[in-house]
Amino acid sequence: MDVCNINDIKALLGRHGFHFSKSMGQNFLIESWVPEDIASASRADKTCCVLEIGPGIGPLTRQLSDRAGKVVAVELDRTLLPILSETLEGRDNVEIVPGDVMKLDIGELVATKFDGLTPAACANLPYNITTPVLTKLIESKLFCSITVMIQREVALRICAAPGTGDYGAFSVFCQYHTNPELLFDVPPTCFLPAPKVTSSVLRLVPREKPAEVEDEDFFFRVVRAAFAQRRKTLHNSLTSALGQPFSREMIAEAIAACGLRPDVRGERLGIPEFAALASSLAAMIK
Repeated sequence: MDVCNINDIKALLGRHGFHFSKSMGQNFLIESWVPEDIASASRADKTCCVLEIGPGIGPLTRQLSDRAGKVVAVELDRTLLPILSETLEGRDNVEIVPGDVMKLDIGELVATKFDGLTPAACANLPYNITTPVLTKLIESKLFCSITVMIQREVALRICAAPGTGDYGAFSVFCQYHTNPELLFDVPPTCFLPAPKVTSSVLRLVPREKPAEVEDEDFFFRVVRAAFAQRRKTLHNSLTSALGQPFSREMIAEAIAACGLRPDVRGERLGIPEFAALASSLAAMIK
């Protein structure tokens, strides 16, 4: 069976009485080069156990199982489980875990299912859960790499440089923790049903901290505050979003102490500038 052949897919889904769910963002691949190239981009090998999220009918799962020591695939839609049993038959290094990845303890999953292999993550993520899933995977600090196919618009935001329209708080978060690399695009015609947007494949590899940050929670609080009202200056955004004990005067002083223009906007700051600003603000309330 070719799990990327549209006729085979329709016959498979028909046999199992499967119906697509819009709420789960289900779009199945119908071009075999896509899962092959995603799996290759993940750089998984026999020393790795790969966490896959939302295997669908298993095209990427099959490619990963050919490369990795083990694949643990988490699937929310239980109507896909008998289909996966058929498409993954004989692949002893694949384990399907029914459930919602957002409700699973990732640390426990790795500890109990990964057999001591190096954890990696690779997935064709549903568009509606991209940001929370990536946040959870990154914050776990367990994976040697995270390779995902996501909406191109989100991929561009993740990789965006300071001063560009796509740059935002999520860009800073991803770039603080990882080195994101945009690899290739996948057009809507590669899916059944075809989505209305282009997808992109992105690989994120953990990095050393790009700046000295004493309190990461406060650092990201400042970052989120800076982008809370993009059209406002950094001064006004921080004043509105941070609130007490930070007065307008204190915020203006911190901005000046970092050598920034008083009318600068948050989107102009890179990670080192945000780190310096957070440090300056934190010092005022110690």
